[in-house]
Amino acid sequence: MLTVAVLISGTGSNLRALLDAAADPGYPARIVVVGADREAEGFAHAEEYGIPTFLVPWREFDTRDEWGAELAAQLAVWQPDLVVLSGLMRLLPPAVVEAWAPRIVNTHPAYLPEFPGAHAVRDALEAGVVQTGASVIVVDDGVDTGPIVAQERVPVLPGDDLHSLHERIKPVERSLLIDVVRRIATGELDLAAASTTS
Repeated sequence: MLTVAVLISGTGSNLRALLDAAADPGYPARIVVVGADREAEGFAHAEEYGIPTFLVPWREFDTRDEWGAELAAQLAVWQPDLVVLSGLMRLLPPAVVEAWAPRIVNTHPAYLPEFPGAHAVRDALEAGVVQTGASVIVVDDGVDTGPIVAQERVPVLPGDDLHSLHERIKPVERSLLIDVVRRIATGELDLAAASTTS
């Protein structure tokens, strides 16, 4: 059984989807802990499922490296097989990435390498494209530059705004994440191999 730590910053909609999937006895992964960089609404999902949580508040540390060291220490307590970034709005310091790579994955609301960064949905709209998408990547030291392990296109419809487009991307992100975690757990997806061949 694959053990998973999930890191969030906000409402945790992807976390919720993963928790719901993992509640199925046939799903080959279990979430063992949920962490955040600030008080996050998504903790409520973890509490509902009886999953332990931890908080490493960004604002309480002088540097990103100090914050990362405490985050790594918290993760080390649980020794998860996989770390999932689910809306975590902080770049992990290189030391954290190095400690867990390639066992860190992240979802992104665009068809990478198109529209990396924190404003992918807005950027897609401003670019006037007719399609965007969702991706799951292995985290590296860059901004959404890691190996892509799953992605799917999402059309941009006439009249779409930031909210409507993002709401259509979110279920695709969730589906991709659930499938990627399942494939990692069953051995269908080898993150180490994906990282060396990309």
